[in-house]
Amino acid sequence: MLIIDPAIITLYIRGIKMSDKTTKQVTAETSAIWKNHITLPDTPQGFTVRTSYPTNPDGADVMLEQWDAGSEEPPHSHPGDDMTVVIEGRMSIQFYTKTASGLQPDGDKLYLAKGDTGYIKAGRIHDAKYIENCKLVYVHDKAFGFTDER
Repeated sequence: MLIIDPAIITLYIRGIKMSDKTTKQVTAETSAIWKNHITLPDTPQGFTVRTSYPTNPDGADVMLEQWDAGSEEPPHSHPGDDMTVVIEGRMSIQFYTKTASGLQPDGDKLYLAKGDTGYIKAGRIHDAKYIENCKLVYVHDKAFGFTDER
């Protein structure tokens, strides 16, 4: 018999892997990353764009990141939603909950590999460990920020 904890869901949809408590789950449909798009003059019908911050205060910060295998980010959070697309490599993410006794792991580790996309909600504490050399496209809602939560 297979027992699934309904509080934790892992989805694999068209190469997109998402894992989080259902009340905090963020997807392309719900992430602020895909809000605030505008139509530009003299562009084809059906095309919208979200320009970059700081030129556009409702924009997004976009980074092309490279991480060496074995490197890692400590538990941290960001002030806006973020989206990571893995171009090359493999990484893991562990979510945490802050308690009176410190940070506690919140669910199983999430693994992302080439072609996977991960979304994280603003303020959600997580770490990142780079199992293989990674090349990532990282998009942050509005201005990027990093808060060390250790």
